[in-house]
Amino acid sequence: MTAGLGADSTTGEILVTGATGFIGSAVLRVLLARGAAVRVLARGEVPEWITRSGARVHSGDLADAASLAGACTGVTTLVHAASRIGGTEEECAEVNDRGTARLLAEAHRAGTRRIVSLSTCAVYRDGDHRGAPEDTLDLGPASATSRTRLAGEQQVRAAGGIVLRPHLVYGDGDRHVVPALVKWLRAVPAWAAGGASRTSVVSSQELAAVLSAFALDPALGSPGEVFHVADPEPVRMRDLLETVCHLLDLPVPEHDLPLREHRARTPWLSEHQWSLLTRDHWYDSSRVWAVTGVSRGPGFRVRLAQARNWYRETLAIPATS
Repeated sequence: MTAGLGADSTTGEILVTGATGFIGSAVLRVLLARGAAVRVLARGEVPEWITRSGARVHSGDLADAASLAGACTGVTTLVHAASRIGGTEEECAEVNDRGTARLLAEAHRAGTRRIVSLSTCAVYRDGDHRGAPEDTLDLGPASATSRTRLAGEQQVRAAGGIVLRPHLVYGDGDRHVVPALVKWLRAVPAWAAGGASRTSVVSSQELAAVLSAFALDPALGSPGEVFHVADPEPVRMRDLLETVCHLLDLPVPEHDLPLREHRARTPWLSEHQWSLLTRDHWYDSSRVWAVTGVSRGPGFRVRLAQARNWYRETLAIPATS
């Protein structure tokens, strides 16, 4: 039984940003399944399934303050899952930093009482991360995306909102994590130093369940609190890659290369991306499961298998009989 997920835990609507994206759409589906009254903020047309769902749509853009007017009127809880991934510092700041400020100003004007925001473990300074709890690692994002997302999450915390930091998120809609692993495998079909590094992963389904739990139960968490969201146990990179290979009928590497030689064959990877693939990046997430009571799910092998068709279509991998 999942704690705190009664649809009547809040009054008024829940506004979801990023509801047409990877994680936001998963959150929207969970909230609708729980019977919540939901409004979505969308820049353009929304998919037909959203219009059929009964969710209300507010047309607006985080880059345009005027378009946000009224977005939070009657909204009790704001779930902020929108972000710009990639682009210049200015392009990312316009959405992730200044866009968040505009949204929070509208929420404040409307009297929206609860804010739950999606961030990322990429806000930490890169290094070997081995089981650190929240807010114990130095901040120091490496990319424009992560620097501006940190600026946005700091505003959310200052406004008393809850911030959630996942690391690698996979599932239907993922265009970054598994596609990057497949590109890496195809370029260098060998283990990097045995694939011994460990990483934190979480499926979009479990992450959406956690976000929804915080949205539906205002008693969960404290103002300004941060939670890591990941499977309780880290995954060895070798195990993750082998699972991807079996899932997508790709050859499993048969030999090993030293890190220096492996790195020489992947010049397109940034130093930070290379670090994510070859150094430990796993985080203590025990608090979020204890606080929310959300099920930890069946694990990455089962959840990846459930997303098999998505990855095959996205990566143009022929179906097998």
